[in-house]
Amino acid sequence: MKAEIIMIGTELLLGQIVDTNAAYLARKMAETGFNLYHKTTVGDNDVRITESIQNALQRSDVVITSGGLGPTVDDKTRKAVASATGRRLFLDQELLKEVADFFKKRGMELGENNQRQAYIPQDAIPIHNPVGTAPGFIVEDKGKYVISLPGVPHELHHLTENTVIPFLQKTFNINTIIKTRVLKTAGVGESTIDRLISDLEESKNPTVGLAVHIGSADIRVSARAKSLEDVEILLDQMEVKLRERLGDMVFGTDNETIEGVVVKQLGDHHLSLAIIETNTGGDLSARLTSVPGGFGILARSMCTATDALSSVFQCDFEKTPLMSKQAAEKLAIQIRETSGCDIGIAVIGDEDPEVGPYSKELGNTYVGISMPGKPFANQIQLGGISKYSRVRLTNNVLVMLRHYLLQTTTS
Repeated sequence: MKAEIIMIGTELLLGQIVDTNAAYLARKMAETGFNLYHKTTVGDNDVRITESIQNALQRSDVVITSGGLGPTVDDKTRKAVASATGRRLFLDQELLKEVADFFKKRGMELGENNQRQAYIPQDAIPIHNPVGTAPGFIVEDKGKYVISLPGVPHELHHLTENTVIPFLQKTFNINTIIKTRVLKTAGVGESTIDRLISDLEESKNPTVGLAVHIGSADIRVSARAKSLEDVEILLDQMEVKLRERLGDMVFGTDNETIEGVVVKQLGDHHLSLAIIETNTGGDLSARLTSVPGGFGILARSMCTATDALSSVFQCDFEKTPLMSKQAAEKLAIQIRETSGCDIGIAVIGDEDPEVGPYSKELGNTYVGISMPGKPFANQIQLGGISKYSRVRLTNNVLVMLRHYLLQTTTS
C-alpha cells in the first residue's frame, strides 16, 4: 500500500512557516502500514494543486492533502480536489450547521466567506471537525482515496488520529501492528555508528535507520507484526544486537534525554553538583535544571568569561595555562571544595563567535570533573559560542559526566 502527502500553502514555499504537518503525517502513515514514496509542496494555485493530486493518484493508493481548507479566497484545495476527481462542489448543510454552531458558541458572527468551508466535492465523505472551523473530507476515485485535512496542526492531528487512521484501517483491512523504538546517543558521530551497525541497517523487519541531530544521533527501530507481543519481541531482539555493538554509546530510549539520564544518575547516588562554565553561557546548568530533579542536584552554578576566572578562583595561571586540561581540572576541584558539593565541573573554552562547528577554525574547550581523589580532565576540539556550538559542547560534557559517573560510582 502506497500513500502520498501534498502540503498546500504558498507560505510553505516561501519558508515563512516550518512544515511540521508533513513530518507528522509521514510518521502516522508509516505507523499505519503505508509506504510513503513522495511528498509534494505546492502553493495556493488551483491549477498546480489539481495537477499535483492527479499525479499523486497515478502513483499512490491514498493521497492526503494538508491546508487550503480555510475561508479565504486563496484556499483552493476543495476546488482542486473536485477538479482532479471530476466532481462538482456542493454545500453540505450538516457541515454548514457545525461551522455556524462553532462560531455561535464563541459569540462570533458567521461570515459569508466562512460558509465556503462547508462546500465539499460531490459524494465526498465529510470529516467532522469538533476542534476547528475547517471540516475535512474523503473522496474515493477509482478505488483510490484523496483525504483533505486542514493545515492547522492541532486540528490535523485530531482528525488524523480520530477519523483518518480508523478509516484507513477499516478500508484497507489493516490488522498489522507497527511500533517504533528509538535508541538515543550523544557526542558520537553518525559515521561511527554506521560503521558499527551497517549490516543491521539492511534488516527488513525490524528496519533500522539513523536520524541525526545537532550533537546527537538516534537509531530508529521499527517492527511490524500481527500482535503487540510479537512486535515487542522483534524490537527487544534488535535492541540487544544494537547495544552489543554500541555499548554505552546508547544512553537511553525513546523520550529520554542525556540531561535526564545524568540527573537520574546523580539523584540515585545522592550526589550534589557545582558547575562553572564559560563559552557554554550557562547552557549546561540550564539543561540539567530543565528536567525533574535537576534543581535538587545542582547546588551551585557560575557562568563567567574565561578572562575573569583568575579573579574568581585562586589558581596560578602563570604556571598552569588558562586554556588547558590542567586548568580545567584545578577549577573543577576548587568549585567542588568551595561549594561543598560532591562533584565539581569546569568548562572553559574559546569564546570567539567566529569559531565553531561551521567555521574553518574549530577552537578548543577543556572540561574538568572532580570528586575527592578522582580527578578527570579532557579536551573537546570545538569552541565558540554559537547555539550550535553550545549544543554540541554541552552534549559532549554530559556524555563525559555520564561515563565518569558510570566508572566512579561502580568502582
